[in-house]
Amino acid sequence: MTLPQSILPAITAICLSIHADNFVWWLAVLAVLGVILAHLGLNLFDDYFDTKKKKQNYREELVHTGMRARIGKTPYLLSGAATEKQLLIASCIFCGLAVLIGCVIFWFRGINIVYIAAITAFIGIQYSAPPLRLSYRGMGEVIIGVVFGCLNMIGVGYAASGAFSPEIMLLSIPVGFLVMNIVYIHSILDYIPDKMVGKNTLAVLLGNQKAMLVLLFFVLFIPFIAILVGIFWLNILGLSYLFVFLLLPMAISLFKMMIDFVKTPEKKFSPKFWLGAMENWDSIVENGLDWFMIRWYAARNLVSFFCLIIIIISIVSILV
Repeated sequence: MTLPQSILPAITAICLSIHADNFVWWLAVLAVLGVILAHLGLNLFDDYFDTKKKKQNYREELVHTGMRARIGKTPYLLSGAATEKQLLIASCIFCGLAVLIGCVIFWFRGINIVYIAAITAFIGIQYSAPPLRLSYRGMGEVIIGVVFGCLNMIGVGYAASGAFSPEIMLLSIPVGFLVMNIVYIHSILDYIPDKMVGKNTLAVLLGNQKAMLVLLFFVLFIPFIAILVGIFWLNILGLSYLFVFLLLPMAISLFKMMIDFVKTPEKKFSPKFWLGAMENWDSIVENGLDWFMIRWYAARNLVSFFCLIIIIISIVSILV
């Protein structure tokens, strides 16, 4: 479910790079494949080190005590379909393939791609791996935004064009914030169970629900401010980027739902068309996860539509 949050920013970077003189299609496609493999590998590493840190079924135990929490992060381990050793091997295979792709891109684009990949790999693995375990120190949400938003777009753009684009570097900031927003909302929703098991997410680190909402306000709306800065101050973006403000009602609705979660957590919501697609909704309601998934879906759809609007603007500018 999380792959689109790395694939879409990568494709966005490609669309923004097409006009470059040194743009190479096959390197662009290879870079996206590398992003997919790295994402899968890092996700599995997170599951592996998370499982080593605490019991696999700790969330289920919290639910049985009456705690409201999501369950089933690693169902393949809980069911016995895979072992921890197999999980580690799969993680290494995915990341190893991503490294091979990085070596090919390095051959054609030079050392800068190695720097980007090395930074991404280090902080990506240290997200949940010892000794740093950054996601347990309140830095996980920021890392996700930096890795799958900023570094992702900058790296793919460089692989595709062989240059650092000011437009991509600027747009990677709002995209990074919106990718971060997905996991930050996640951490607010899971604040109590995470606190009980000693996982210091950003929400747990703040420790105050009003402070969580204040930070959420900035995370949600800085992307729109960044677009205005890029258009009217830095003159990097064209006026067409104002179309992203069509998403402002979605951002406001999501912020309101998070305020309601803090004030009246039992309040029910039903999907609205302006919040985007919400797959398998009946099944989600049946399993009692609608309180979590409607907000998660809205956060996911916000960054997806943001990237799609940029992609459309890029394609139209090329055709025109």
